[in-house]
Amino acid sequence: MGTIVRVGVTGSSGFIGSAVVAALHERGDDVISFVRPSGHSTAETTVRWDPSRQLVDDGDLRRVGGFDAVVHLAGAGIADKRWTPARKQEILLSRTGSTSLLVSALESMSSGTAVLASGSAIGYYGPRGDEVLDESSVRGADFLSDVCVGWENAALALNERGSIVTLLRTGIVMSQHGGALKRQLPLFRLGLGGRLSTGQQWLSPISLRDEVRAILWVIDHKIAGPVNLVSPEPLRNSEFTKALAHGLHRPAFARVPAIALQLVLGGELASSAVLASQRVLPKVLADTGFSFDNPTPDSIISSSIRS
Repeated sequence: MGTIVRVGVTGSSGFIGSAVVAALHERGDDVISFVRPSGHSTAETTVRWDPSRQLVDDGDLRRVGGFDAVVHLAGAGIADKRWTPARKQEILLSRTGSTSLLVSALESMSSGTAVLASGSAIGYYGPRGDEVLDESSVRGADFLSDVCVGWENAALALNERGSIVTLLRTGIVMSQHGGALKRQLPLFRLGLGGRLSTGQQWLSPISLRDEVRAILWVIDHKIAGPVNLVSPEPLRNSEFTKALAHGLHRPAFARVPAIALQLVLGGELASSAVLASQRVLPKVLADTGFSFDNPTPDSIISSSIRS
């Protein structure tokens, strides 16, 4: 295992990306953030790009010279807005377009890139009921599966240049500072939280701390192919609701009917994302010796609501 010296990060100001950047800095790595031209930038530590216009600053790339690894986390939020046809197209193109642009930029660098850890999601597997899923499981057959397949295929094009490509199939990242938990906590703290629909759907969470540690693990160990970034213990929504309420010392007797979610979010977003049942295991992380700091639902919740 070699020591990472220079790491590029896209989506570096986002929920997960900012935590990755902080962890890389903490261990002494040289971090180069890919930023929009209009955003805050420092010439020595940024590459200016605009995926929506398929532009990247060639001068910045020449100055950087090459990367030991790149962590690619850019993309429009999945559940931020209702899924109109235009929004679905934006979700898809923000991932496939930015990834293709990044791959093209990395291919243009003479010294190459050893590892590309490219974002994806357990949405790859689609809603699967009680089926136990790992990295060998087949893809699903819904919109999010299509997005993940296109996203991953765009990244895998870099294999032709001899780079190792890791596909980061992320689950539900838990932190009070972002993601689904940030939106749920206010209601649960008021004692108004509750299970979604029947509560029987499976969730596959991971603490933000372990998400970041796992990303660093895969680039350090140069792990190729799909890697499920989830904890070893998936749980049902009803179990999660009970555990979160217990961690906050609050009741959670409410239930949000499926029809209410469908009316607010739209039927496809509700069924494919919010109510999707995905029982996913981190087989590759386990097989390569990764150790979770927060392996259980209770430890994930405790860590997430206190940090």
